[in-house]
Amino acid sequence: MGDGQEAPPYSTRTVDVWRLPAGDESGDRVAVEEPLEIRIGGEPVAVTMRTPGHDEELALGFCVTEGLQPVAARVPDDLAANSVDVEASGFDPERLRRHFYTSSSCGVCGKGAIEAVEVTAPRIESGLEIRHDVVAALPARLLEAQSAFMATGGLHATGLFGAAGELLCAREDVGRHNAMDKVVGWAFSAGLLPLSSHVLCVSGRLSFELVQKAAVAGCPILVAVGAPSSLAVELAADRGVTLCAWVRDGRAAVYTEPWRIRT
Repeated sequence: MGDGQEAPPYSTRTVDVWRLPAGDESGDRVAVEEPLEIRIGGEPVAVTMRTPGHDEELALGFCVTEGLQPVAARVPDDLAANSVDVEASGFDPERLRRHFYTSSSCGVCGKGAIEAVEVTAPRIESGLEIRHDVVAALPARLLEAQSAFMATGGLHATGLFGAAGELLCAREDVGRHNAMDKVVGWAFSAGLLPLSSHVLCVSGRLSFELVQKAAVAGCPILVAVGAPSSLAVELAADRGVTLCAWVRDGRAAVYTEPWRIRT
């Protein structure tokens, strides 16, 4: 386990597995995946498949990155309901529905998706600079905090780091966008937004949606172990986000705003 921590019991489940070619039957721990309904003013606005835990942070982060101006979130007294109630000022459900087309699974053109992000994410002008060796160390530091991944191998993670590379918050989830939302929700509750002096690191690849969320949160540097998509690079360049991908074994590929990374 990362840092000697056990995975939270609600994040994993033991199932039967038959291992071939030996044919042995044993138990295996897998990541829990369950739906969460996010409500605003009692009205359902989204359902996401997530790993239970930090549900209030997930709802707050979702609302922040969708430009919905949340105030607070609470889990109903009936915990089995798999829902979170959010208080948000000036909630416009029609605007939310129009905004959802920016997910990378849709067929809308990239230009339209980037223009939609401009509404909720001003171009990042942060002068933050960090050393390359600090960037290179972030994925390993994040991995140390991924207790549920260590147990299952089936979760994504996002970590929020300070400029010196200190880990402030790490969250895991079956959905990479949910892990990011949980961290943004934590930062919102901690009064850290916008994240102009911080770095976000993700455990997998970089999609348009992850760059969108980082940009709305005002984070100037986004680091990933895996590859970026073409639209992720375009959006990062448009919003002034430094995009560092393929960060492993002391190396990094910087696709946008490279001046923030000192060698």
